[in-house]
This record gives sequence, structure tokens and C-alpha cells, in this order.
Amino acid sequence: MKIGCIDYLNCYPFYYHMDSIEPLLGVEVVRARPNVLNDMLRRGELDLSPVSAAVYPGLQGSVSLLPDFCLSSAGYVRSVVLNSRLPIEELDGRKVGLTTASETSVVLLKILLEKYFGIKPDYVPAAPYPALGEGYDAALVIGNEALWPAAEPVEYSYDLGDLWMRKTGHPVVFAVFALRSELMQSRRDEVLAVIRSYRKSIDMLKGHDKKLIQAAEAAYPRIQYSAEKYYSLLRFEFDDAFREALMFYYREASFLGLLSGVDSISWAGVDDDPFK
Repeated sequence: MKIGCIDYLNCYPFYYHMDSIEPLLGVEVVRARPNVLNDMLRRGELDLSPVSAAVYPGLQGSVSLLPDFCLSSAGYVRSVVLNSRLPIEELDGRKVGLTTASETSVVLLKILLEKYFGIKPDYVPAAPYPALGEGYDAALVIGNEALWPAAEPVEYSYDLGDLWMRKTGHPVVFAVFALRSELMQSRRDEVLAVIRSYRKSIDMLKGHDKKLIQAAEAAYPRIQYSAEKYYSLLRFEFDDAFREALMFYYREASFLGLLSGVDSISWAGVDDDPFK
């Protein structure tokens, strides 16, 4: 079974148990940026993976989402930011570099700018760490790169988790865990073993396990921001509020023609797992 792992600090806790405590036989973990995992899932090269939430609308009918886990924030998130030379209200027609590392945040930013600020910048696909010195008036930076020490002075910086909450009243679901739908029948035991491992890891994080935190910081030494503090900003469990927030995001994106419409989400049937 081949599963993905977003190679960012935010996803690290899900894999701690299977990496450091109880390896899963027959499970291959592919670590990469979200955009790589997104494309691999689209091509059928992964069985299960965290992927950008924006990917799901285009894969309806072929994947189901794990009902228990996500990568989310209720407000300030620290790792999804728009850096700008100008106030956000003055970006109409200006060049905005959009990281190609992911997809959810790109759509999120377009919704905010076009619907809630009434402006339409000149969007330019950019490297995972677009810098203002590369000719952009503003640049969207996500993940580990947003947590690195600043490479240049930034006059205006907007945290998109915070901005989205203030404008819409909703939290943000940045990533979901997608499973090729047929695997719940053909490889159910293996799928459940991965899910149980995720649960054990997240329970360790909830218990403020110091070894997990230290291992996370050691895995990403370039990040000079407390992993424990960062994890306190994130939400890993897919409760009703985040499910509602995800559907709101899909409706907003569909209305603007940014994503296909989603009438309902297909959830992987794992509720009868006796070890859950």
C-alpha cells in the first residue's frame, strides 16, 4: 500500500507513530509537497494521502475522505501568508505570485480578493517560496517556507487563516485525507491499520508528547518557530464545524468558477472499525 505524507511540519504528527514506534508492514510512505501528492493521487499512484482540500471536487466518484482527520485552523495559522508591498486593498491589477506548492490556499486567496475585497490582481504561478524581490507586488507563501526566518523585509503580511475567519466567520480546512474508494473493500485491514496509526499519533500530540515535538523540530531544522506553539494553532480532527466550513469553501469556490461544485462529500466507511 502506498500512502502520501505532506513533507511539512504541519503533517508530521500523523506519521510519528508509524515512523518511530510501530512501523506498518507493507506500507510505503511517499513524502513530498502537496502539489506532488495531489498529482500522484490524480494519476492513481497513491492509495491514501493527505492532499489539498481543493483537489477533492475534481476527484469526486473516485476517492472518499477519511471522516476523522484533516489539517485545519480556526483563525490564525502562521503558515499560510500573503506578503505584500502594498495594503491588500491596493492589489487590484497588481502582480501577485502564487505558490505552486499547493492548491487550497490559492483558491482561498482568490475568493478573499475577488469576493471580499472586490479586486482582481494579475495572478502569476510562482516557485514554492515566491519572494517580493522577484518582481511581485505580493506573494502567497505556505507551509514550511512560511515558517522560515524572513529572507527580506515585508511591509504588509496577511495571515489567510485569520483573514478568512474575519471575513467569513468560518475556519479553514487546508488538507483532507483522500482514499481510493475501492480500497475500503479490497484492502480494508491495511487502511484501518493506517488510520489507527494516525489516531495514536494525534493522541500523542494531544498529550503534549515531548519526544514527538522534539522529533518534529529535528526533522525541519530550518524552521525557527516553536513546533509546539505551531501545533496549538492547527486542528487535526474533522469535527462538524470543519465539515461545514469545507462545504462553505466549496460553495464559494464553485460560485466564482474556481472549483467544480460539491453537493455532498463521500466519506470512507470506517465507523465500524472495532479498534477505533
